[in-house]
Amino acid sequence: MESLTTLDAGFLEAEDSDPHASLAIGAVAVMEGPLPERDSLLAFLTERMLTIPRFRQVLRTYPFDLGAPRWIGDANFDVSHHLHRIAVPYPGDDNTLFGLAADVMGWRLDRDRPLWECWIIEGLSNNRWALLMKIHHCIADGIAATHLLARLCDDDSGDSYATEIRASQEPVGVVARAPIPSLDPRRWIGGVWHSSIDIATTAARVCGGAAELAAGLIWPSAASSLAGRVTSVRRYAAAEVSLEDVAKICRTFDVTINDVALAAMANGYRNVLIGRGEEPQRNSVRTLVPVSVRTNAAIDKTDNRVSVMLPYLPVDKSDPIEQLRSVHRRMMRSKASGQRQAGSVATSAADMLPFPLTAWAIRGLTHLPQRGVVAVATNVPGPRRRLRVMGRDVLRLLPIPPIALGLRTSVAILSYADRLVFGVTTDFDAAPHVDELAHSIERAVARLVTIGAAQRRSSRKGTLFLVPNQPAARTGHGLPRATAQ
Repeated sequence: MESLTTLDAGFLEAEDSDPHASLAIGAVAVMEGPLPERDSLLAFLTERMLTIPRFRQVLRTYPFDLGAPRWIGDANFDVSHHLHRIAVPYPGDDNTLFGLAADVMGWRLDRDRPLWECWIIEGLSNNRWALLMKIHHCIADGIAATHLLARLCDDDSGDSYATEIRASQEPVGVVARAPIPSLDPRRWIGGVWHSSIDIATTAARVCGGAAELAAGLIWPSAASSLAGRVTSVRRYAAAEVSLEDVAKICRTFDVTINDVALAAMANGYRNVLIGRGEEPQRNSVRTLVPVSVRTNAAIDKTDNRVSVMLPYLPVDKSDPIEQLRSVHRRMMRSKASGQRQAGSVATSAADMLPFPLTAWAIRGLTHLPQRGVVAVATNVPGPRRRLRVMGRDVLRLLPIPPIALGLRTSVAILSYADRLVFGVTTDFDAAPHVDELAHSIERAVARLVTIGAAQRRSSRKGTLFLVPNQPAARTGHGLPRATAQ
């Protein structure tokens, strides 16, 4: 039997603390038609699902959290409990699909069974159909879930941006230099000295990052309608932009894909606040940004391996370039401060403590009012090419993040083939116009593309194009690497 880590179990504790929470992550794959014949489709999905061990296991828990939950084989496993078939009402457009996805993701998974579901969705317009995969967050983070999704495809090689995550090259904890073999005592003393400096510097950075994370969680954000009680009803919408357009923005302004995505979100949240008659402030939208600490060696592991950063989105700025520059500076500052390292060290340290202590601590913390963080933005590198299922092209791949613990909006960002997709989940009461948030994200990217094109034209003509705080643009680079979450 395999035990859950403290981080994996934390999603169960958080769900238990909020009766309206459903901490499952999901994705909708929209397929070209026609829908395969029923029996052959069910046989195909059953065969693929049974290759994933977690999908045939249930959780064994202990009274009073005296031991970490363990995965055990489900002696009564029946795949029919997990495969469902449903049709959307006419006209089968995005609104009806998004409404169904919001309803399905709001329902809790049955913990007496393996914690996943697959919904076959019929009735979409233009001769399309869809698969909705729903997996409890205690099983996998975004990257692990993306690789699980690849198992359903005709070519399950798992070819995805997740094979290039930066975490595979970046240390996250306190790492000493390897000693240099030598009989010379001067070189030995020098090695000890440099190792001590490395450890002290990294430890100071981790402590500084931990202090910033603690302050971010405790210090309340500016009051707004974006934070508050989460109900059991959801809304969902999606925004899609060209990945090539995003790459052009990155090359023009020397930023990352993640910077562009967060700047577009900042524009969306700003429009939402203004539309509600609220004044966007510098501290209105502190955002929890999960950051992957998964190495290449652990790509195929089904678990959670993330740390966090807590930057503010610059919703107080109206200029799109200033929003982008501000996001870039804040993300660089968060990375330099050691927040990512502190979160990773904290989760590793928690695994060394007796599970009852960490479980009771997490349960107690999740019952406290949470006013520091307003939104979640998770970025997952997805497949670089179009997927196929039973010979049908996957036309769209839409991520669906959960909401809980006073976080009334959450955005999952996923790259798929030549598109960058934003999946927006909100509380039903918190964002009655969730489509406007999604459309604002699309308009923000389009506006940055237009400004960038004008700057490039001006540069070619040798004229001066004024952009606030604009450093020299990076040249000679291809597609910037995404920050994997």
